[in-house]
Amino acid sequence: MKPTPELEALAAEIAGAARTSFRTLFENGERYYYCTLFTTGEGHAPGISAWSWEALEREAARQEDESGTPESTIAELIKWSYADSPYCCFADEEFNDVKQLFLELPAITELEADDRNHEFEFRLKAMEMAMTMLDKEGLFALNQPRESVCVLVEVMPPDEINTEIALRLNQAESPAIQAWLAEAAE
Repeated sequence: MKPTPELEALAAEIAGAARTSFRTLFENGERYYYCTLFTTGEGHAPGISAWSWEALEREAARQEDESGTPESTIAELIKWSYADSPYCCFADEEFNDVKQLFLELPAITELEADDRNHEFEFRLKAMEMAMTMLDKEGLFALNQPRESVCVLVEVMPPDEINTEIALRLNQAESPAIQAWLAEAAE
């Protein structure tokens, strides 16, 4: 999909909201390995989620105490889960303007198949462009080396497009993307 003024404007709005949310989150000084913008199969406005090594350790220990399941097993199960992260929808209020913009877009569920696919692709491309902008600014290297972070745009429930986008957003040889591909890719 070629960039258009509409696409670039939407991407800039998403990047602005995500920038503020991630920067606020990163103030905690934790080491992040997973940062994502996620949406639904209906193309709703995105939110952010992230995992740090510190948060994964805390959450796995907490769940072990509650369930009796070994911490290592829990860590494997939740490591790449946007929804299980304590940082899911972090600073979601920053996305209020983005949510309004998405409400003004055509309702995907009311479109014919070709138009629905085009509209969904438009939204995903805007999200991908936003994450690319933030990456070029060095945002994902604030608390850790960039190659240690898997930067994603994800559709939930998982879709194979997630892997295609992941490969465009990350250096193929980076340890973070290699781990995600081996453990979580669709």
